[in-house]
Amino acid sequence: MIRLKSKDDILRIRKAGRLVAEVLAALREKARPGVETIELDRLAHSMIVRAGAVPSFLGYGNPPYPAAICTSIDDEVVHGIPGHRRLVEGSLLSVDVGACLDGFHADAARTFAIGKVSPAAEQLIRVTEESFWKGFAAAITGNRIGDVSNAVQAHAESFGYGVVRQLTGHGVGYQLHEDPDVPNFGSRGRGPRIEHGLVIAVEPMINAGGADVEILDDEWTIVTRDGSPSSHFEHTLAVTEDGPVVLTVE
Repeated sequence: MIRLKSKDDILRIRKAGRLVAEVLAALREKARPGVETIELDRLAHSMIVRAGAVPSFLGYGNPPYPAAICTSIDDEVVHGIPGHRRLVEGSLLSVDVGACLDGFHADAARTFAIGKVSPAAEQLIRVTEESFWKGFAAAITGNRIGDVSNAVQAHAESFGYGVVRQLTGHGVGYQLHEDPDVPNFGSRGRGPRIEHGLVIAVEPMINAGGADVEILDDEWTIVTRDGSPSSHFEHTLAVTEDGPVVLTVE
């Protein structure tokens, strides 16, 4: 069931979103060659807790997710678990952050270039972000979720990239994951109707190669089946009478 949010709810989600954005900004500065991903997790956890919030991901799911953030490197699409791997020059690092503040969740992700990366990697990061903004522009009252999905898919596939099917964006706010699912592929005019008060996380997950993915033995980390690099970009947004508004910004 889709639960629309009041103006007060959206203000509260925006507060959680501001914290998520601040954490991502700090992680962008910290993410350098030689840094262990566990160091990024400790920084994020500390910032979230100091703000009086709770990491949305920690303990989530079955098996319980063991960290505050997700750190996915190169061919890891999402849900990479922080550990003692050191970041390497030329890699892509996707970081996903969620925080619950005063009972409201916000969720956002970025892919960072570690040091100097190839032009192909730079393009993948850029197109993934552009795909989000294409979907964002379609998130208006009267449209359907399929309009958002199709906008993401059309832009990413115009560059020959694979759009992940098995994972989707989602409603967010009262819980970390709510209805509706927001796929990154689909047909215009299909899916639930978009109304003001809808709060969703739109999150293109785009592969340089094929769209197929698989899960590793840790039961969390999802990788591209063909070993190609992947990029992830996500914001939490609210649909208002004046159009869509990003909530995960400082």
